[in-house]
Amino acid sequence: MPETAAPHPRRWTALVFIALAQLMVVLDGTIVNIALPSAQHDLGISDGNRQWVITAYTLAFGGLLLLGGRIADIAGRKRVFITGLIGFAGASALGGAALNTGMLLGARALQGVFGALLAPAALSLLAVTFTEAKERAKAFGVFGAIAGGGGALGLILGGVLTEYLNWRWALYVNVPIAAVAAFGAAAVVHEPAGSRNRNRLDIPGVVLATLGLVTLVYGFTRVESDGWTAPAPLGLFATAVVLLAAFVAVEARVKAPLLPLRVVTDRNRAGVYLSLGLAIIGMFGLFLFLTYYLQVVKGYSPVVTGLAFLPMVAGMITGSTQIGARLMNRVPPRLLMGPGFLLAALGMLLLTRLEVGSPYAGLILPAELMLGLGMGTSFMPAMSLATYGVQPRDAGVASAMVNTSQQVGGSIGTALLNTVAASATAHWLASHGGDLRLVNQAAVHGYATAIGWAAGILATASAIAFTFITTGRQDGGAAVASGKGAADEVPVPVVAH
Repeated sequence: MPETAAPHPRRWTALVFIALAQLMVVLDGTIVNIALPSAQHDLGISDGNRQWVITAYTLAFGGLLLLGGRIADIAGRKRVFITGLIGFAGASALGGAALNTGMLLGARALQGVFGALLAPAALSLLAVTFTEAKERAKAFGVFGAIAGGGGALGLILGGVLTEYLNWRWALYVNVPIAAVAAFGAAAVVHEPAGSRNRNRLDIPGVVLATLGLVTLVYGFTRVESDGWTAPAPLGLFATAVVLLAAFVAVEARVKAPLLPLRVVTDRNRAGVYLSLGLAIIGMFGLFLFLTYYLQVVKGYSPVVTGLAFLPMVAGMITGSTQIGARLMNRVPPRLLMGPGFLLAALGMLLLTRLEVGSPYAGLILPAELMLGLGMGTSFMPAMSLATYGVQPRDAGVASAMVNTSQQVGGSIGTALLNTVAASATAHWLASHGGDLRLVNQAAVHGYATAIGWAAGILATASAIAFTFITTGRQDGGAAVASGKGAADEVPVPVVAH
């Protein structure tokens, strides 16, 4: 096999700007949630349209990720990365300046479109830039900490901006972040020569994948309002299954597929995508219910609520950079991901003891630390393994699959756990005579029940990581094949030890 090109001398500076862009995308997943009540009041958004401020973003982002990843492989990751940054900044500015509901929803959809270009380009740039084992561990440690903790940071920043400035700044804040990242990327980000995919874009695959993913994500958003057995969600799920099955059939036949099946049929990467998606389902439950609990039941302000998540962020950063990054080259990924998800599940299990008067320091704080350490330790090797051993021509689409599993997982988590909580709350209230004075106790019972489900889902993610992921530690062989070898049809094997 030809030797991999020498590492670029400014790769660590490049990591700063790649990580900054990733932080912006991850922040946007939660920062707008905190600002939404203020935006709804200011623009007169109806309760029926309120969810579309979130859904417009998730539909565009989740539906276009595979296309964004493949465009990055074909057109060049650096070019697509910078284009995504500029577009995301413009869409954010448009949203911040929104004069009505339609303008805000359109801006959020545009954010999703450019986010779908930006997110896979960022991760694939990291994959092709850091190929030496120890350096890769450090780089993915930073990236994993951001991927895991960015959502919680979004809650903090959203609270501060909404309380002290204006809800519009939850969108405007992306403009300076994107500007710094774009200028920095233009100057220091380097894409290895010969790592692009020279094939044409698979148009039938694009259409089927985009329609299938959009339909799937939209189906889960409808579950929240209509319920699991309503005709609309069931019809959407059935349509999504047909579209995605047709997509797989097309990908198996075309010469240059949008998603080469070799990317997802590899046992280790399949284990990463599945366990990571399940873990995100569980984590969405925590963010959602703990935010409601702290603000509605405990009466915390948005800022204090955000600050209450800081121990979890600290745990994620510690788990990713100090545990995951240090051990990734010494132990197999399953021995980091499996125990990490299990620790997070135990932290979630602790939160099932939640009551109206539960102390923050005595219950919520230790649970957050366990969740943060567990998820941080797991995210880091998962992010690295998802692109480990792929051809450079597939790095973008392999990266897009990571984001797709997270995005679909988030959609499922919101719908599933909201439904579980609402059902448990209604049942508890009915069993106590429907006394509205007990509404907080009923709500907390619902949160605790849904969090129990989330703990089970995280335990399942742990079991999948232990059983599916069989590769050894990531310290041998090529992390990503050299550009010169990109023409080979056989993907680079992941070296086991």
